[in-house]
Amino acid sequence: MKLYDFKGAPNPKRVRMYLAEKSIDIARVDVNLVAGETRSPEFLAKNPLGALPVLELDDGTHVTESLAIIEYLEELHPEPPMLGRTPLERLRTRELERIAELGVLLRVAVILWNTHPFFARSIPQAEAPALHAKKQLERTLFVLDQRIGESPFVAGAAPSIADCTLYSALWFAHSMGLDLELARWPNLARWHTEFRQRPSAKA
Repeated sequence: MKLYDFKGAPNPKRVRMYLAEKSIDIARVDVNLVAGETRSPEFLAKNPLGALPVLELDDGTHVTESLAIIEYLEELHPEPPMLGRTPLERLRTRELERIAELGVLLRVAVILWNTHPFFARSIPQAEAPALHAKKQLERTLFVLDQRIGESPFVAGAAPSIADCTLYSALWFAHSMGLDLELARWPNLARWHTEFRQRPSAKA
């Protein structure tokens, strides 16, 4: 297998974090998204949507969605589990992972698309979507703060894919200069401080 990757984007990062937590070694190919390499005919043959990451299987076919890649690898490498051990644990892990992606990562992206000078070169920007996304994001961070509580990880006592998705979202915001004021949510801030000490956070 082979993973097409880019260091500066959140979706590849969460897959790299998952691989690090599981100690799975997969060959990686750097694709420079900023330089437009994802729009090349060669790359579009692998993923017509021009997005990263992409997992190339041994038979030469490709998988193009982060969560699908992670769940496939989880079936190949079930230990240690990153989706939970019981049906209820898997339910809660998937629930929190979806909240982290749709409620945090997507809304961070909407804010940046509409405010950051980097994106102004390629897409029209508007103030209203950014303001709406900011309000939704704050509500989601409040909910996650409550759900995390005193737990060491997002979905309970063990690291999971929910940690990978949430951390990559917060990392992306920070890397692009977006201050989320995490101190407003003490449980979330404590989790973030502790989780960034893990080797996977540097993946």
